[in-house]
Parts: sequence; C-alpha cells; structure tokens
Amino acid sequence: MESPQSLRSRAIATLRRLSALAFIACSSGTAHAQVLTTVLDGHARTVLSQIVSEEIADGHIPGAVVIAGTADGRTWQLVQGNRMLRPHVEPMTADTVFDLASLTKAVATTTAIMQLVERGTLDLAAPAARYWPAFGASGKAQITIQQLLSHTSGLPAEPPDLPGRKRGMTRAVLLRSIANIRPIAMPGERIVYSDVNFVVLGELVTRVSGLPLDAYCRKFIFRPLSMRDTSFTPDAAHAARSAPTTADSRGMRQGRVHDPVAGAMQGMAGNAGLFSTAGDLARFARMLLRGGLTDTANATPTSPRQARVLHPESIARMAVPASAIAHSPWRGLGWELYPPFAANRDRLPSIGVIGHTGYTGTGIWIDFVTRRFLIVLSNRVHMDNGGDAAPLRAQVTSLLASDAAPVSSTQIVHALPGARDALDQAARLPAANGPVRTGIDVLAAQGFAMLAGMRIGLVTNRGGFDGRGRRTIDVLLHATHVTLARLFSPEHGLDIDSDERVGDSVDPSSGLVVHSLYGHTKRFPPGTLDGLDALVFDLQDAGVRFFTYETTLGYALEAAAAAHIPLIVLDRPNPLGADRFGGPSLDTGHESFTGYFPMPLQHGLTIGELATLFNEERHIGADLRVVSMEGYLRSMRFTDTGLGWMPISPNLRSLSALDLYPDVALLEGANVSVGRGTPHPFEWIGAPWIDGERLAAALNGRRDDAHFEHIDFVPTESAYRGQLCHGIRITRIAPQSVPGSLGMTIVATLHAMYPQAFDLAATRDAIGSATISQAIEDGASPDALQTHMTRETDAFQTMRQHYLRY
Repeated sequence: MESPQSLRSRAIATLRRLSALAFIACSSGTAHAQVLTTVLDGHARTVLSQIVSEEIADGHIPGAVVIAGTADGRTWQLVQGNRMLRPHVEPMTADTVFDLASLTKAVATTTAIMQLVERGTLDLAAPAARYWPAFGASGKAQITIQQLLSHTSGLPAEPPDLPGRKRGMTRAVLLRSIANIRPIAMPGERIVYSDVNFVVLGELVTRVSGLPLDAYCRKFIFRPLSMRDTSFTPDAAHAARSAPTTADSRGMRQGRVHDPVAGAMQGMAGNAGLFSTAGDLARFARMLLRGGLTDTANATPTSPRQARVLHPESIARMAVPASAIAHSPWRGLGWELYPPFAANRDRLPSIGVIGHTGYTGTGIWIDFVTRRFLIVLSNRVHMDNGGDAAPLRAQVTSLLASDAAPVSSTQIVHALPGARDALDQAARLPAANGPVRTGIDVLAAQGFAMLAGMRIGLVTNRGGFDGRGRRTIDVLLHATHVTLARLFSPEHGLDIDSDERVGDSVDPSSGLVVHSLYGHTKRFPPGTLDGLDALVFDLQDAGVRFFTYETTLGYALEAAAAAHIPLIVLDRPNPLGADRFGGPSLDTGHESFTGYFPMPLQHGLTIGELATLFNEERHIGADLRVVSMEGYLRSMRFTDTGLGWMPISPNLRSLSALDLYPDVALLEGANVSVGRGTPHPFEWIGAPWIDGERLAAALNGRRDDAHFEHIDFVPTESAYRGQLCHGIRITRIAPQSVPGSLGMTIVATLHAMYPQAFDLAATRDAIGSATISQAIEDGASPDALQTHMTRETDAFQTMRQHYLRY
C-alpha cells in the first residue's frame, strides 16, 4: 500500500502532466481564446502550474483560473483543476463564473461611489446621514463616506442578526438594524474591516442614483466595459457554468450568493453578491490601468468605441492611503494597498498596487507602477466550506513579482503622484519613549560639549535617531558650535533600502554628499577624512558576528587612527541582549568583511563596547571616545529599552526576524532560501528540493525551544527567485540555551536528510569554526556540538569581561 506522501507525489505529477493542456491566453474571456502575447516567461508558466497543482493536491482548492496581464492588452491565463467536485465533477473552464464575495466592494460599490462623486451627487467628506437620514441614529451622524470607504468609520465588522441566526431576515429588516447599529470605535480612530460599511455604501448608491445597485452597476460599469458575464444575480445560463460554493437546504449553491448578508439583500449588497469571470475582471483591470477608459479592442455596435468609466483623479484617490492610521494594512478608498509587483516588493512600502480578496477564494491586484494586473479566482469554500486560498494567492503574487526588476520610490511617485506624502510617512522615524537614552541623546544633554568647535564626519543611516525621532544627521546639523561636514553610510545605504552595492549620493535634508562604505571599496575613500576634527559613529548593530556594520566600525577605527582624529561612538543597545554570548567562533586568520574579529556568533556587547575591544585587541591605537547610554541594563532586550525600532537592514524588518537571524543566517551561503524576497526573511527556510513536512517533523522532534511548520513560498529575489520552494516557518517559543544551537540543528538536519543536495561546505564561512563544521559533517550529536561551542565561548569570556561598560 502506498504511503500518503507517495500518493500525494503521484497526484502532483499527474496534475502537472495534465496542466500542460490548460494554458490558455485570453483576449475575449472565452474558453477557446488563442495565445496573443506572453506575459509570463516559460519558466514562470511552469512554476505557476506547479503551484496550482500542489494547492489542488493539498486539498486547498478544487481548481483555479489565473490571469496576468498588462495595460496594453497582453494577457495570459491558466485554467486548471475542477470547478465542481459534487454532486458530480465539472472541469474548470476559462469562462467559469465565480462568486466574487468581497471583490464586490472594490469592483462594483467603490466604482459606483466614485462615479457619483465625480458627478457631484455625493461628497466624500459629507456625513452618510446627509443622504440616508435614518443612518445618523445611535451616534453615527458624523461618519463620512470616505470613512466608510476606508474602513475607518468605527462600525462593527458584521451587522446584527445575520440570516441563519434569526428567521425572516429581509432587506428592510437588515437595513433597519444597520441604521440603528452603534459604532464600536470613534470615526477615524482605527481600521475595522467591516461589511457594514459597504452595505451602507450600496444603499447610498440606490438612494442617490434612484436605481437599484445591480441596475446602476449594469448601466454605468458593466455595460460600458462589455462585462457580459458580470452580474449580481446570474441568469440560468451563467449559473450553470458558475463555480459552486457550499450546500444549503436548497442544494449546492451554484449561481447563488454565499455571503449571508448579501443573501438577505436578495443577492444585491454593497459588500458581496457580485458574480463574474476572469475575462471580465481583466477588462475592468485594464480600464483602471488606462486611466479610466475602456478597452478599444472590445468595441461593439451597441457600445461606444471608447468610454470613460472613471477619471484619473478618482483612480489616484483609490490608490493612495485614505488616512494616516497604521501602516499595516494601508487602505485607499475601497481598496487595500500593496507594494508593486517588483522583485523587491517585500522591501517597499504598501503603495503602488490596489487589490482586494474575497472570502470564497478570489483576488484581484492592479499595479500602476509595473502596469500589470493579476486575477486569481478559486472557490476554496467548495472544500466542505474550508479550503485555503491564501497560499495560492501569496505564491502567485510572488511569482509575478519575481518576474520584474526592482523598482524605486521615484518610480512609485511617478506612477502615482499622490504617493509622495505616503512614502514620507513610511520613512518617518519612530520616537523613543522608554527608560534608555542612547548616545546621541546623552551627547545632546551635554550640550555637544565633546564636539564644540569641531568639523565632523558622521557614519550613520536611518537607524541613527534621537529620542524625538529626529535623525542624528539633523540633530548634529543644527547643533550649535558644531559643523557637520561629511556623511558616510554603511551597507544598505543611508535609507537602509538597498540590498546591493551602494554608490555615493546626496542627502536632501543637509545637502551633503553621502560617501558609501559599501561601494567599489568598503573602506573610507582616500581624502574623505581630510580637514575633519573628529569622526562620529552612530549605527544600530545586530549583535551578531557577521553583521557588516561591525566591520565598518573596525574600518572607522583604522581610518580615524590613520587620520589622527578621534572616533566618537554614540552607544546603542545590543538588541539581542548584552548578557548573552556564545555560539561557534570565527577561526583566527579567517577575518573578512563578514567577520572582523575572531569571536563567537553572538558577542553580547554594545557597539561602544565592541569598539573598545576592537581598538585594544587589534592594537589599532585610535583615539576612541564612547558616549555611553543612560538607563541601560545588560539584561535588556530591545523591547525593554522603550526605544523606537527602525529596521537595520532591508531583510531585518522585525524583532522576531532579528531574533532568528544569528541561527538562520548560518545557512545564508548554502543552496537554500532563507526567506529573502518574502514577507518573512530569516523566519522562512526552503528550497525546491526540500520536503517541508518531513523537515518540520524532524526539527520538531529535536528542538523544544522553537516550533516548525511546513510552508510553500516563491521568493521574489535572491536564492531561488521565481521558483516554488518547500520549507519551514520557524517560530521561537523559548530562549535557546546556547546561541546558534538552533541554527546548528537546522544545518545538521539538512545535511543528514539531504547529504547530496544540501551544500554543507557553503555554510562554513558563516559558522566560522572549522572544528564545528567538521563535527556536523561527521554527524556529531547535538550534545557534542554544544560541547564544542561551549569550549570556544569560554576562551572569549575572559577577554570580553574587560570591555563591559554596563
């Protein structure tokens, strides 16, 4: 009898063979359209087929229709799997009609509202009660239309008395209950994603236009766009080719709305109820990319050759944040905002793409920067009202992003002029509000006496800021009796947004040239310290041996010594805790840019302490002056300091990622993805050749300080860019006894499971210790590895003790 794993593998292989027949390019939305122009290359097509095949095999979806296209009409489509599994099997087709669920909010209701605003019959800033007086009851008189569109109204997620909980629910009863509902938050206070908001907006369309919502949308949206397969209540022909959701007392819901609120509204609600095909949605997406104009290719005798559905100004308002509330998630008017479909999308702020997902398993994304769109339609609820479309959507969006070059903030602003304010907000620095004062605050409290009368250079990036959130650059620029003359930036640049070699630039605030210390040379260029009286260093370290800011610190010591000027280090916390040190140590004689000094993986020192150790142990002889912190304790983790967190590298965006960084980065040089080019770098590990379920099970059996879950993902950049990876999601559940031991376990487990596929030799530089690398290769036990690491740590402990300040 075959094992479940074998059956799953055989099922995937069969689906892959069958999927070759399912690639169809769509121009008209019919099942038999011919290939026009390729949007995804051949490799991406193969990966997309593999993604959908595996999601079907895993029981997440019965099938899917996926379209990727461009503004100029190039469109490519994949149709795969089945749309119905019971009471009989029906294959998925390109013209399958889907219950769009919450895509209704964006495609129908938001478009209708914006059209009415353009005509002057609605005012976004006006209270909704102006148009529906009864809605103003129970504290809702001041809720505006814009707040309803952006989910900042304070209304609850669902209306009371949903159908199924109370018999006899009708449209009139439901609207009356919504009119009397009480907010759960003050308007504008926070984001609460709410169906109620859009039921209200749908009702406003009817009251202002004099037409039922379905009739309005048919006349002013669907008909101009030739969306002939789109409606709120499908007729018999469209219902027959619709993807069913779940069963009810009347049988399988096929062509009948799944959402209970829309059901109570006879299938015509502002929050749900719309049915459509991938081809129709592609027409809608192209209209938005064309600035609101319909596609000339779809002209018919009864439709104008080209019509305007929306004005560009309305589209721009939908595509930029509608409020300053919380960065995650940012919401425009009616749409959620996402970063562009570019290779570096996970390092960009969430602006450039408008998108929406639906409960039934649907999604649409429109990218104004790369001028592309993506539509993913499935009926995941057909899987016994379960299934899961999230992995499919995440992997497909990443696949499309991996097929494009990185983009810059300049490109985002060029595509969406209204993006500038949002990007400035994303770059705004957090402020400190806790017990610790870092070196820059202590220096300021001393009146900058140490720097009085000096021309100074500053090594820093956006991670250098004071307790009020001001950059150290700006603090020193305005300090009295101090002249800030030159700037220097480490790896990742001044804005910590580059993952490649960085060139010199100009800081727009100060007008100073920023000399890169991660360009053609990683040291201070000749002459850049000439004429300076001191060099100031303010960078937030990661507390890990191979983090390159530490080598930049060493080079700063050497450069200052050679120039005969003091180096002033503004101390900052060790974010992993300055009381914990250990792990594999770098062998003497193997120093490099990712290992300035032979020491353990985690050194347990602040940046000021580390500078003193480097200066003394390497006999640099620099005139080193450290401005110590106030209120800092060695036992503090970063969250204990009360300081604002600024990501210190493009792939160390969160404290949870930083916590795993010393361990997971041990695999960085090997042939695995460590999550770069995903939303969770250093929290995900994978490769196309890994069996994630087996690896997670093996690691869960060996570690009790972390939990491992199987995950599939597509990196948009770095290792295995654009390839489907199988791997694990790591969650720390308890502190590990020895720093690096978790990483050692992962390396050893991969070597044991995949001795031929896993490139163990490529981990040796990060591990640093030839003894420990050899022990792993020899299959040493975890206890034996821990003994080796403890021995190496003991040798460092005595040295470290001399340099502790706190």
